[in-house]
Order: sequence, then C-alpha cells, then structure tokens
Amino acid sequence: MSSAISSIVSSDVVPQKKYDIFLSFRGEDTRRNLTSHLYDALSRKKIETFMDNNELQKGDEISAALIKAIEESHASIVIFSENYASSKWCLNELKKILECKQYMEQMVIPVFYNLDPANVRKQTGSYEQAFEKHKRDLKSNNDKLKNWKAALTEAANLVGWDSRNY
Repeated sequence: MSSAISSIVSSDVVPQKKYDIFLSFRGEDTRRNLTSHLYDALSRKKIETFMDNNELQKGDEISAALIKAIEESHASIVIFSENYASSKWCLNELKKILECKQYMEQMVIPVFYNLDPANVRKQTGSYEQAFEKHKRDLKSNNDKLKNWKAALTEAANLVGWDSRNY
C-alpha cells in the first residue's frame, strides 16, 4: 500500500492538490480503529490526508467542504465496512469519488474491512439490507439507487485490500 501511495505523492503528472489522500469511511464502524490507525500511519509518513474528524452531519447530501476535499485530493482510500452502505452520505461521497476518478484521473483504493468484497460488489448481506431500507426511504428515486449500486460495484472491482487476508 505504501508504494502505491508514494507514487501518488511523487507524481509530476498530477496537478498540485491540497491533499494526497481522502479517507472515506463509515464513522461508527471504523473511526476509532482502522481509520484512525491508517490516518496516523499516513501522517507519520508526511502524507497529507483528509479525514472528516466530525461525526457525520445528519442528512442525505454531503457538504460542499467534503466535495471540495475530494476534488483537492490525489487519491481516495474507501474503507468498506459492514454498515458503509447504510449511509446515504457515504454512498453519495463514493459517487463523487468515482466521478473524480473518471474526470480528474484520481486513484481510488478500496479497503474491505472485515467484509467480503463480493458483498460490496453484488450488494448482498448487510449491503442488501441497507438497499432495502433505502428503497423504502427513497420511494420513487430508482435512479439514485441504481447509481449507488453501480458505484459500489465499480469500486469493489478495483484492486484493493481485504483485511481478512492480513
């Protein structure tokens, strides 16, 4: 993982950005364990990392500050955990991250934390349950559901790390 991050930081091709890494995660699942340890390790290596240190605000849409932080990052590390898909906020954040991957050539590194990547890719298990709830909540907004599912599938198909293998 550190060689991939080092290549991002030292790349002359990518325009100057404010952050090397943007961390996307479900706070209640990983903030006080994996995410905080990863943030500390990156900081020790002098890798400028954005981590939302506030509890997620209530609501469905991500804030303008987070959108800006994603856009101003060379890469994003998305930490998929059991409850990641239950957060509309996280799903919207992921969608924005993948837009930046497509249009701004940002790197996206998925990390599957105590979770089978197939659950993310195929929206099974807790991800299937989360989408059943989103479907009830959103009623007729099937496009949003389709976009979120497509984003999860796309991200889960990227080369990443499965914590169960380490």
